[in-house]
Amino acid sequence: MSESELQAHIRLAIGRVPHARLFRNNRGLFWAGKVIASTEDTVTLLHPRRQECGLLQGASDLIGWTSVVVTPDMVGHLVGLFTAGEVKPRGGRFEMGQREFLAAVAAAGGLSAVLGSDDDARRLVRAA
Repeated sequence: MSESELQAHIRLAIGRVPHARLFRNNRGLFWAGKVIASTEDTVTLLHPRRQECGLLQGASDLIGWTSVVVTPDMVGHLVGLFTAGEVKPRGGRFEMGQREFLAAVAAAGGLSAVLGSDDDARRLVRAA
């Protein structure tokens, strides 16, 4: 199963979990500026600027929250824990910063894991 197929399965599985939401974290680059000419396959920009989108390099493929009820000393309010899942099919390789991002989320009190299956994703959001 490819990474994109695995991610689709995981997103469908988590979509059925009422207390958790995970969203695709797309990362990329585009150019912005005033369009002065365009054809079907070319755009010419005046004063072009490079724009990055998505979270930082190494941020997880899926991010969102898992709702939990806090302890009685916190008056029983519902809170959302930041949740990050790095989708890796069997044998998938980590890119720069991905392990560090998962560790940083966990160290800050969030939930994070490498997700190789929908079961891994369900275990991640049940951990709360």
